[in-house]
Amino acid sequence: MIDIKNLHVSLGDFRLHNITLNINKGEYFVLLGPTGAGKTALIETIAGLNVVANGQIWLDGREVTHVAPEKRGISIAYQDHILFPHLSVLENVTFGLRQQGISKKEAAERTRWVVDLLGISNLLKRKPDTLSGGESQKVALARALAVRPKVLLLDEPLGAVDPETRERVQQEIFMVHHELDLTIIHVTHDFEEAVSMGDRIAVLDGGSIAQVGTVEDVFRRPNSEFVARFLMARNIFYGDVRGGEGGNPTIDIEETNIPVITGLRGERHACIRPEDVLISTKPISDDTHAFFKGKVTSLSNKGAVVHVTVDIPPKLVSLLTRREFEMMRLTEGEEVFVGFDIEAIHVF
Repeated sequence: MIDIKNLHVSLGDFRLHNITLNINKGEYFVLLGPTGAGKTALIETIAGLNVVANGQIWLDGREVTHVAPEKRGISIAYQDHILFPHLSVLENVTFGLRQQGISKKEAAERTRWVVDLLGISNLLKRKPDTLSGGESQKVALARALAVRPKVLLLDEPLGAVDPETRERVQQEIFMVHHELDLTIIHVTHDFEEAVSMGDRIAVLDGGSIAQVGTVEDVFRRPNSEFVARFLMARNIFYGDVRGGEGGNPTIDIEETNIPVITGLRGERHACIRPEDVLISTKPISDDTHAFFKGKVTSLSNKGAVVHVTVDIPPKLVSLLTRREFEMMRLTEGEEVFVGFDIEAIHVF
C-alpha cells in the first residue's frame, strides 16, 4: 500500500534520514517516539507537504514522491483539529469536497454518509468555538473522511482530550478503521496508546527509525537501549553473557548470575518489563522461573498500580496492582523474593 524507500528530508536544522517503511493496505500503523523525533514531519512528507531531498514514496503501486498533496488521495487530521472558526460544522465537513469540485449531489451523499458514520448530525449548525475537544476531533475526522481518502494520517488525535473523551474518540477511530478497512497511520508519543491501537509500530528517534515490528516484538524485544527506555521497560541492565554450566547461558549483572535464553555472548544489554517481575514473601521453586532473594528499597504509588523496587542486586522494579500490593502489605526494608519467567528477559 505505502512503500517509503530511503527517504531523506531537510527541514531547517532537522533531518529525516534513510527512512524505509512498508505499510500494508488496511493496516493500523503507529509512529511512536519522543517529541522532536520526526513523527509529524514524516506523515506530512507522506501527505506531500514537505519537499523530498532523496528517496521515494509509493502509494498503491504508483510513485507519488513529487505528486501534489491534493492528488495523492491522503487525508490528515491534526491534534489541534484546525477547524475554520468562521464556518459551521457542516461547512467545515464539506470544505474538502468543495475544493475538489465534487458535484452538489455527490457532496450531499458523502456528507450524509460521514455524518451518520460519526453521529454528528446534532452538531452541523454549530461553530467550532462551541464544541468540546471530543466533538472537535469528530468533526476534524469527518472532514478528513468526507473526501474518501486511500490513507488517513492522524497526528496525536487523542493528545488534546481528557481521559474519558480519549476513550470515546479511540472507539470512534477503531470503528472507522474496521468499518472502512482504511489504512491509518497514527502518530503518538504515548506507548500505551500505541499498544492498544497499533497492528505494527515504528519507533522514531532523531529523524530515523529505531525499530519496526508488531506490538509484541517492539515491546517485548527492543533492539536498543533507547527503545527499551522509551517504552518504559524500567529494568535495563548491562552485563556479561556467558555459557554457564552445561552450556546454559547466564548474564552476570552486579555479580548476580541471571539465566537467560539467547545465542548472544559477551557484554550485552538485557531488559525485563516490570509487569513480568513477580514478588513473593515466601521462597518459590519453579523450573521455568528464576527467583532471587532481595530487599524492598522503595514503593512508588501510581494510583491503580504500585511500583516496587527490590535490590538483589541489581535493583528490579515490579508492577503490582493496588489489590496485590494491599494483600501483600509490603514495606520498605522487607526481605522478599523476586522472580520472572526466563523467557521474559530479553538480551540485545
